[in-house]
Amino acid sequence: MVIQAKSKEELNEQNLITIENFRLLDDDFMRIVFQDDLQLAQFVLRIITGIDDLVLSREDTQYELKRHGSRSVCLDVHGVDTNGQVYDLEIQRSNTGAEPERARYHSSMIDVVNLKPKKPFKTLPTSYVIFITEHDVFGDDELIYEFERINTRTGKPLKDRSHIVYVNTEYNHPEDKSKLAELARDFRCKRAADMRLQELAERVRFFKETEEGVSQVCEAIEKIKNEAVLLEKYEFALNLLARGKDSLEEIAALTGLSLEDVEELAKQKPVNA
Repeated sequence: MVIQAKSKEELNEQNLITIENFRLLDDDFMRIVFQDDLQLAQFVLRIITGIDDLVLSREDTQYELKRHGSRSVCLDVHGVDTNGQVYDLEIQRSNTGAEPERARYHSSMIDVVNLKPKKPFKTLPTSYVIFITEHDVFGDDELIYEFERINTRTGKPLKDRSHIVYVNTEYNHPEDKSKLAELARDFRCKRAADMRLQELAERVRFFKETEEGVSQVCEAIEKIKNEAVLLEKYEFALNLLARGKDSLEEIAALTGLSLEDVEELAKQKPVNA
């Protein structure tokens, strides 16, 4: 059977359908919307944290935290405010990716990369790890779940300035007119016209309804697809290297990678994710 490559027009049509169905709960789209928009990230973080005077000095999307020998994490949106407080904003549609242990790990990685050698522990920044989830992970029908370490005997807080927050977008209480409830509803909307917070609606409208914005999203989609294909090739090559039955030239031919890429991979020990 011969598989024909799709035409540019067919690919564009597929991308347009994808864009039409995108929601802010789709992490690829969320990162596009928040990329290079410090004010939007600041607006959302003010609503979630309740810190009305929060001012971001830095905002990045797909921000990688890594330490040699440990599993790295890629933050959907990473922010630092003018007081040095650090924010990790994550979109999570699957409950299996929103487990408390993952939030704990994100929090610990923020600590590790923010404490320089010989610096006192008190210089660690206040941190917020925030998961915006499609489903009610904890099942208590709450709009927001906020966690801090406490003394389990007295209930007194540890005051280590580490916060873990879950925003439940499955929360459905029309009588709740709070900005946080509107934010949760807006993250589930496909159309800007259905969104209630204008700051979010305007940004989504740009990427879904203007020629410039749609073009940017299409480019991002193609980049994501290409990166996924390349990752599959790397993983295939690593498996072949681990098997040890093929020459580097054979692996390059089998995977479609360059011989230089395969040689570079061969210098690394395959590590389980």
